[in-house]
Amino acid sequence: MQAGEMSATAQDLMPEIEAQSENLDRLRQEVAKVIVGQTYMIDRLLMALIADGHVLLEGIPGLAKTTAIKTLADAIDTGFSRISFTPDLLPADLVGTEIYRPQSGDFVVKKGPMFTNLLLADEINRAPAKVQSALLEAMQERQVTIGDETHPLPDPFLVLATQNPIEQEGTYPLPEAQVDRFMLKLRVGYPDKPEEKEIMRRMANRHRPKVDQVVTPADIRQMRDVADRVYLDAKVEDYIIDIVFATREPGVYRLEKLEKLIDYGASPRASIFLTQASKVQAFMAGRSYVTPQDVKTVGPDVLRHRVLVSYEAEAQDLTSDDLVQEIFNTVDVP
Repeated sequence: MQAGEMSATAQDLMPEIEAQSENLDRLRQEVAKVIVGQTYMIDRLLMALIADGHVLLEGIPGLAKTTAIKTLADAIDTGFSRISFTPDLLPADLVGTEIYRPQSGDFVVKKGPMFTNLLLADEINRAPAKVQSALLEAMQERQVTIGDETHPLPDPFLVLATQNPIEQEGTYPLPEAQVDRFMLKLRVGYPDKPEEKEIMRRMANRHRPKVDQVVTPADIRQMRDVADRVYLDAKVEDYIIDIVFATREPGVYRLEKLEKLIDYGASPRASIFLTQASKVQAFMAGRSYVTPQDVKTVGPDVLRHRVLVSYEAEAQDLTSDDLVQEIFNTVDVP
C-alpha cells in the first residue's frame, strides 16, 4: 500500500474511531464509579475485550482484580459468570453435563457456567489438570464438549482469570500450553496514597455505587471491526517479527548475553497477539495507524508469560520482564 493510499484509508477510518471512542469513554466512566485508579488494568481489560483475547491478572489479594472484572461485566449488557477454582472442582462444574430423563429414556444437556460472554476464573491455578484441560478447549476453540456433542460458546467469549503469586500452597502450575492462550498477562500493583485514601472513603460504607449497562455486545463487535482496520505498516510488521525472533535467537540481535538466560522464546501466537494488541492500542489512543511505540507499550504484557527464563537467569534474580525490556531496548526501532 502506498503512502497516499494509507493516508486516505486512515482518514476514512477516523470518524468511526471517534464514534467508538465515546463507547470506550462511557465504559471507563462506569468502571470508575467503583474502581479507583488502576488505569493500566482497566485499559488492558478493555483492550482484551476489543481484541477478543483472554487475560491473566496476577497480583496479591485485595487489589480489586475480581471487582474490576465484575464491574466491567456490569457495564456491558452481556452474560457474566464467576467460578471460584478449587482443588475439588470437576470439568462438569464448568462445562455442564448430560442428565438422564427416565420419562423419555434419553439424555438432556444441562449447560454449565462456561456458557456466558465474560467468564471470571478466580484463583485459576487452584484447579487440577482435568479442569484446566476443559478450560483450554473453551479458550482456544470457543467451544466445549459434553458427552459426544460439541457446543459452541456465545460471542463474545472472554476468560478473565486471576491468580495469587504469593500463596502457592494448594495450587497447580498452569500448563504452558494454557498460559500461551492468554493474550495478556497483567501484573497488578498497589495503589498510591491518594488512591488508597479515596478507596477507603468510597468503600468503607455499605452503600456501593450502581453501575449502569452502557455498552452492548453489538457495540463490542463494532469496536473490533474498526480496530481490525487500523493500518499496520510493513516496517512495523517487521519490527514485531524482530522482537519475537529476538526472544528465540537473541545472538542475531546483539543480545548474546541473553542466550543462556532464555530457555524458550515466544511462540508464533506472540506475533499474532502483539499485532492485535498494537492495533487496539492505536485505536484506544484515537489513531488509525500503529506506531512502534504502540508495540512497545503492549509488548511486556504480551511477552512476559511467553519468555521462559533459565535457572541461570533465576540465579541472577532476573525475570522475564527484565529480559523482555532488554530486548525492546536493543532491537532497532523503524
